[in-house]
Amino acid sequence: MPAVPKVSAYEIATGNFERAADLLDLSPEWRTLVRTPFREMKVEVPLYREDGTFTTFIGYRVQHNGARGPFKGGIRFSSLVDEQEVRALAETMTYKTALVDIPFGGGKGGVNVNPPELSKRELEHVTRRYVSRIHLILGPNRDVPAPDMGTNAQTMAWIVDQYGRQHGYNPAVVTGKPLELGGSPGREQATGRGVMLVTLAAARDHLGKAPADLRVAVQGFGNVGMNAALLLAERGATVVAVSDHTGGYYNPDGLDLDDMAAYARSEASRYTLEGYTGADHVSADEFMGVECDVLIPAAIESAIHSDNVDSVQARLVVEGANLPVTPRADAALRDRGVLVVPDILANAGGVIVSYFEWSQNFQQYRWSLDDVNDRLERILLKAYADVKEKQEALGSTMREAAFALAIGRVVSAEKLRGSL
Repeated sequence: MPAVPKVSAYEIATGNFERAADLLDLSPEWRTLVRTPFREMKVEVPLYREDGTFTTFIGYRVQHNGARGPFKGGIRFSSLVDEQEVRALAETMTYKTALVDIPFGGGKGGVNVNPPELSKRELEHVTRRYVSRIHLILGPNRDVPAPDMGTNAQTMAWIVDQYGRQHGYNPAVVTGKPLELGGSPGREQATGRGVMLVTLAAARDHLGKAPADLRVAVQGFGNVGMNAALLLAERGATVVAVSDHTGGYYNPDGLDLDDMAAYARSEASRYTLEGYTGADHVSADEFMGVECDVLIPAAIESAIHSDNVDSVQARLVVEGANLPVTPRADAALRDRGVLVVPDILANAGGVIVSYFEWSQNFQQYRWSLDDVNDRLERILLKAYADVKEKQEALGSTMREAAFALAIGRVVSAEKLRGSL
């Protein structure tokens, strides 16, 4: 398992907010109102293991802000989950949905459990018991979860079924579901596709490089990192390095990503890259310093921090994960002229297509994959252009511009509601 982050997710979220709030000249009252969660729930999730032992886990659901629409955000199963992390990620979702201008607020959930240690039956039980504890605050027009670290379409299917036992079947209660239960074409690749689109746009504008000229390193080879790498290679980029929690793999001439993806998806490898022999091994400490134009941290929070930021050779960092760069590292990259595309823009493809899925569920009509991908590209590249315009107007970093734009939209919605 990855090491505990050196800087907490909540510290990173606080720094992101305060810098943008200063640019907006927000009053102390507005800062408190925007940052304070609407509701937080902490629940016990008991489990009798298949070996007869009994244990309990702690689950959370934080509904940060619903001024712009139903709370929206993933549910993660991870041994790193705690109250502060979920609160920070819920707040980040508020700004992400506002930035791409879809009618949602922000929320997040999690259970402090390590999925590889549980059987499929045990994971199903944990999911159902967690939902049975929080179902009263969920709903298609109230709070709409989605997959996150350690969860997937199967997890969402269990949630749909468990929620339906109390409230009747309604597929719009979650997104990221299997297609057979009302999921959307393109949802599995959506976050990675969004990372790819934003990476190519930023590389064009900041580096002056076409896709064929890009050398890319991707930290994290789960759903987001794997799909981002595959899609970038499909567009002509050379992916020279990827990693997961078992280690990094490097080939200066470009990796065989189809082979790596097949290996990582196999049960024999326990769905990791551990033991892969088709590339040179790179230690975790060395990975951030591999020679590349673009570095995409797509794993956990605080992946780029004060201890490794000096080794980064990339001139463009695209945040595929949530909160992967600490404030000090962010400042160091800025001082060196490295452009950082912030998470609330770079990885927003997933929540955009979640919005499409939610809309399709209400319409009871399925869009085509081409339609989903075209709509995703239009919305995400418009958000990218909006951030670039805001950045030029403020003379700020891209992160400060993105958060200022998003926070401004949340404040506007709160004012229209008469919140203060």
